[in-house]
Amino acid sequence: MAEIKHFEELHYWQKSRVLVQRIYYISKEGELSKDYDLKSQLRRAALSTMNNIAEGFSRFSKKDFIKFLDYTVGSSAEIKSMLYVLEDLNYVHPKIIDELRILTDDTHNLTSGLIRYLRKKKGG
Repeated sequence: MAEIKHFEELHYWQKSRVLVQRIYYISKEGELSKDYDLKSQLRRAALSTMNNIAEGFSRFSKKDFIKFLDYTVGSSAEIKSMLYVLEDLNYVHPKIIDELRILTDDTHNLTSGLIRYLRKKKGG
């Protein structure tokens, strides 16, 4: 297996990038576009998933990497929670909510899996 040298090669970063794109896309239209607080918080949480993966990958220690991956997991949980608000307020079509839940779960699960792997791995 080849060594990953750039965060852009990470599958879970790529998933979070798609999530950010979708969040920005849906937040430009409809009622969500008018709800500044929710739109802003949702966008910040999505950006946090992607950026914390990149920042953690660029750190020099496994401990720091795990810390930033933990932030990513927390942000993905925050997004998932806000998806219920979008659903409850009928801001976004249910099919889109389902798509976003899948992307959020993928980001969360892939990142959590890496955290578990890194915590078991010796050294670093």
